[in-house]
Amino acid sequence: MYTKDRIRLMLSGGDRRSTGRVAEVVALIERRPKTTSFLVGCLWDEDSRVCMRAADALEKISRKQTFLLKPHTASLLGLLAETTQQEMKWHLAVVLPRLQLTDSECHRVADILQSYLADKSSIVKTFAMQGLVDLTGQCASLHPSVIDLIRTLTRTGTPAMRARGRKLLQKLEHQDTCRERIERR
Repeated sequence: MYTKDRIRLMLSGGDRRSTGRVAEVVALIERRPKTTSFLVGCLWDEDSRVCMRAADALEKISRKQTFLLKPHTASLLGLLAETTQQEMKWHLAVVLPRLQLTDSECHRVADILQSYLADKSSIVKTFAMQGLVDLTGQCASLHPSVIDLIRTLTRTGTPAMRARGRKLLQKLEHQDTCRERIERR
């Protein structure tokens, strides 16, 4: 039987540059979806390596099975706002926009991600940009301000932010084109 302690053990050890046994944890969650809550619990572990690997596993799971994270939306939103660990920030920045959020949750996530743009980590900033753009897919009211922000960051950000910004602008412009086609019908 898998428990939080067993999953925690799978995520512990090694150094911070190692992903440990994240792939095994992801495979476990895919086989036994009820163990998702044990993985989510590891996000608050005292060992920062366990936390970051749990966030990495959740990010991988969120690519295909966001429904597994839906019961944990409120907790993940709270963690997005309170975490100071950069690895947690960059993973959660892309996980939360993948979840089906209410309008107010979308705006709350957008506010938090905008605060991430002041982070010292270029990776956190870049993933925050990605998360903001992804949010516009489910909250169209964010689109105008996000496109303006991404345009600005594409000119003024770090090299990584400028490169990501160019790709994100293409995505946003494609969304605009699709919206215009739908409105013309």
